[in-house]
Amino acid sequence: MSEATVVTTEISKGTIANTTYGPIQGKERGGVVLFSGVPYAAPPVGDLRFKATQAHTGWQEVRPAIHFSPAAPQLPSGGMTGAQEVKWDEDCLYLNICTPAVDDKKRPVLFWIHGGAYRNGQGAIPWYNGAEFAINGNMIVVSINYRMGALGFMNLSQFGEAFESSGANGTLDQITALKWVKDNIANFGGDPEQITVAGESAGAFSVATLMASPLSEGSFKRAIPQSGAGHHTIASAATAEVTKCFMKKSGASSLDELMALTADDILKAQGEVEQTAMMDGIPALGGHLPFYPSEDNSVIPTSPLERIRAGASANVDVLIGTNKDESTLFVSGKMDENKLQRSAEGLGASAELIDVYRACFPDATATDLVVQLQTDYTFRIPAVRLAEARQGQVGKTFMYLFTWESRVPNLKSTHALEIPFVFNNLNKAGVSAFIGPGEIPQGVADAMHQSWIEFIRDGEPGWETYNTETRTNMRFDETSETVQDPDDKKRQAWQGIR
Repeated sequence: MSEATVVTTEISKGTIANTTYGPIQGKERGGVVLFSGVPYAAPPVGDLRFKATQAHTGWQEVRPAIHFSPAAPQLPSGGMTGAQEVKWDEDCLYLNICTPAVDDKKRPVLFWIHGGAYRNGQGAIPWYNGAEFAINGNMIVVSINYRMGALGFMNLSQFGEAFESSGANGTLDQITALKWVKDNIANFGGDPEQITVAGESAGAFSVATLMASPLSEGSFKRAIPQSGAGHHTIASAATAEVTKCFMKKSGASSLDELMALTADDILKAQGEVEQTAMMDGIPALGGHLPFYPSEDNSVIPTSPLERIRAGASANVDVLIGTNKDESTLFVSGKMDENKLQRSAEGLGASAELIDVYRACFPDATATDLVVQLQTDYTFRIPAVRLAEARQGQVGKTFMYLFTWESRVPNLKSTHALEIPFVFNNLNKAGVSAFIGPGEIPQGVADAMHQSWIEFIRDGEPGWETYNTETRTNMRFDETSETVQDPDDKKRQAWQGIR
């Protein structure tokens, strides 16, 4: 048990709960009740492949919910799931629930969306274990799987109305899971009016997209995008180019041939399209990976940032932030001046912008500067712009900056490092290899975990709101403290870019 505030609750031994699809049975473990592999929609297989999420047919008898479901189909990636192969299946639309008790109490709910660049990951990763939130915060944690890659985000609207949402089906899965939670969570001891949607990386992109989607309006009260904001959707014209490339790589020349492909065939073609995009073979993408959510449909009508600026989710409270050195996880090899210049050009950055970064980081190598430029382009500046877009709205906005540095050489405050601190899961598998040797930084985890609990429960993480005058951030480190406008010179230098 951490030093975070503990809320004592009476733990029920009841492990059966009713849902709109039928009764399920979980298991009591470690002071919480876990329900794993709970269907929230029909399997998206057969004729439902590439189609909008559909309701499950349900069941009559008590259904065991004691094992995690397979992940969505994905290419090998390592990452938080480790080197071992991920078990996946097209039948992947399941969620997991961790609750202090199956009763009629109305507890806050954390709805967690996993990251992985919309191409890998799953809700069952140990880093996302919600037991500490359930015990320390007396709340419920839900994690989900959703369709990814070509199966979740390939735009097939050219094939007719039945495929209108295809470029955003992964997002529609998330919305369907969220609505399932709103309809059912009271049966697990939760409050359907106290839902916080949260996620990291592509999970954070997803949170911002849910904030913008008209289909999820009114489904949640608060939002926590960690290392992600509203810049990561693609216009339909670009996704149409991706589809053309996919059809060529897969050898499918018709819808029937596409539907006849195996999931392995689809993943193989997906990987080839990704390689083509990396070699700048699909210029219309503008630097995005090819299978990101498509705009111009009923799920994502237009850019999420535009929708948020216009008032979407204006009543939602938001806690948003990033890590200081996100891109150490992605920048490989040593950079020289030529590579620095090419990297900056690829981001639309000018020589003047590089000069600003040299002034901000006078001792930085070319590699360090590439890391900082890419960190700000992909994560920090989009987060700042989302916070700015919400100024004057009813919902409160809070911002944080995570600066604790890993003891692993060169990782620093890298991408995803904050997750086990937020969940207070520093003892979970794979975390020690990420934070490095030495004493466990439990004090940092206590501070973050408690701030997230307070925000999810009360909408107040413990510091003042973000506004364009003070630009207050909570900086989480060995000593956590508020700072004013930590992005000043860099933020101003990015104006007019992108």
